[in-house]
Amino acid sequence: MVELQHFERSDFNQLIKWIDSPEFLLQWGGRVFDFPLNAAQLEKYIEYANSDNSETLVYKVIDAGNVIGHISLGEIDRKHNSARVGKVLVGEKIARGKGIGVQMIKEILRIAFDELHLHRVSLGVFDFNVSAISCYEKAGFIKEGLLRDSRKNGAEYWSLWEMSILENEWLKIKNV
Repeated sequence: MVELQHFERSDFNQLIKWIDSPEFLLQWGGRVFDFPLNAAQLEKYIEYANSDNSETLVYKVIDAGNVIGHISLGEIDRKHNSARVGKVLVGEKIARGKGIGVQMIKEILRIAFDELHLHRVSLGVFDFNVSAISCYEKAGFIKEGLLRDSRKNGAEYWSLWEMSILENEWLKIKNV
């Protein structure tokens, strides 16, 4: 089982190595980051993260003692009990295709629902990222709608599935 630990400055270089193209950065980081990813951007990303009342929790993913990925829970809204999963990455290629992604998502959902007592968690995923969509569905997320041509990459536009899971759905699947 994977473990999530707070992402720190000492983790910057590993993440920067994993993000190796503008297209990959757009998929991972959305509109927040510019290629090439650098320490200054990551410094800003974690500046207000990981404190008790933060709107963002940023994690490195540990498996068998090794950092293998990254994930965040952002837009934490304690008034409306919602948040958004983002920055999901199984960075170590050797760890891909082994169910690590589902473990990561279930662990971030455990934090969201069991520790923060949220009601709704959402995420966005590009429609061509079939493996990620499958991962999110295995973890209990449901497609809500397609945001057509929502991001521009060069001369083309990418569409984005909006997905979510509610607290009662989490309760049904968390021990499965």
